[in-house]
Formats: sequence, structure tokens, C-alpha cells
Amino acid sequence: MNARNPASDLLYFTEHGSGPPLLLVHGLMVTGGMFDQVIEQLAMRHRVIVPDLRGHGQSRTLPPPYTATQLASDLARVLEHLGVDSTAVLGYSQGGAVAQQLVLDYPERCNRLVLACTYAFNMASFREKLEGHLAPALLRVLGMKRFAELVVSQGAKDLDRERADWLATLIGSQDRTLMLSAWKETMAFDSRRRLGEIACPTLIIAGSQDQAVPIHHARALHAGITGSRLVVVAGAGHALIWTHPGELVRVTDEFLTTS
Repeated sequence: MNARNPASDLLYFTEHGSGPPLLLVHGLMVTGGMFDQVIEQLAMRHRVIVPDLRGHGQSRTLPPPYTATQLASDLARVLEHLGVDSTAVLGYSQGGAVAQQLVLDYPERCNRLVLACTYAFNMASFREKLEGHLAPALLRVLGMKRFAELVVSQGAKDLDRERADWLATLIGSQDRTLMLSAWKETMAFDSRRRLGEIACPTLIIAGSQDQAVPIHHARALHAGITGSRLVVVAGAGHALIWTHPGELVRVTDEFLTTS
């Protein structure tokens, strides 16, 4: 593994393996460390690039805004720094929103797109709007550590104790003020009217039991992105990257290596 942060205004990122490039984009309130369980397998065939998004992890020193547009611009700068003209991109959860923005704003930078457990608009139902507005209030009252424990206990019930504790620690280590700003921008993201502009081959992966990002979001992405492929992992929830890592790697590899 190579870890780099060569400029104060460039995202922190790590690199793993060799081969065709693959950019992994993490979700809200975590870091690139969320991919640790699958990196080794993916790096057997790919040059895997794993950044921490602006405001998260070791990129937390980079100031707002945390809009999808800004985050996509940050990723494009990393690719430019590395001399990567075009890459496959896998975005997970909110990272899928950022990945969509990257493809829309810099279509030449992305040759294949994998959208896992993600959405085009995450405020589509009454429940989602309620949760979206309740979460910042809970975050302010509880603080990062207790909020993280609540999120994991409610949203990742299928994780074993060790993995659940690890995830709660990862979320709890983020900066509360920065995460409040990032949450607000996440609620504002809406790519529904532009999905038809995504022209690169696209794979959509969803968990059949995902309560955080229900499967109707995956179906909406599939309907909106011409020629996209939808794979539903039976029995998996939003934490499928940890509960079904082999399946995530298998379907991703098949998609990326198919001509």
C-alpha cells in the first residue's frame, strides 16, 4: 500500500495493487477505511485508489463546501495528480452520489461505474425526509460517539459485535461540525433529471433488505441510466460490504472485466 497526501489542498488517498485503475468512493461519516475488507481482493486485478473525501478522516482539514460538486472536483484532481485519464469508479452509499456527480461533471474520467447501496435522491419518501431532518438534531444532542453507536445499532444490526464496534468507532471519530455540514449537502443531492446523461456502462448493486437506502432507489437508478445492470444481493442490508464482501467483489469483478 502507498499512502499519499502530497499537497495541503489535495485529498488524502492510498493506492493498492496494479492494473486498470479503480477509484473507491466511501459514504457519509466514514472514510476510505470502510473498503478494507475488499481492497485486497480488488487489488489483485486493479490499481485501487482509495481517498478520504473532503471533511472526512485524514482529509478533514479541507474546508467546506461538502457539495457533491466539490467532492467530485476533489476526486478529479486526485486522478489528474496520479496521471489517470480514465478509471472505473465504485461509489458506496453517499459515495455513489459523489460518483454520479463525478461522471456527470467529468464524463471522460470514468469508463465504468458501480453504484452500490445508493440513490439519485435520498429524500424521496416521508420517512426519508423525517429521518433526514431528525439526524442532525440527534447528532447535535448526542455527539459523534453516541450518535455513531445509535446509527450502527439501528442500521447495521446484521454485523457481528467486532465489526459493529469497529464501524461505530470509525463514525464516532469524525468531526461533528463537519459532519453536520456534510449531512446537509447530502440531503440536497438530486441527480434524477440527469441520470440519462450517464453514458458509461453502469452496474447497480442493492441489498434486498436494505433499510437505510431501500431497494426502490436502486430501481430508480436502473430505470434512469440507459443500459445499466441491476444486481440485488438476497438477504443483504446496507452493510453488505461487510456481510457479503465476496458477493460484492464477485459481481464487481465480473462487470469490470467483461468487454
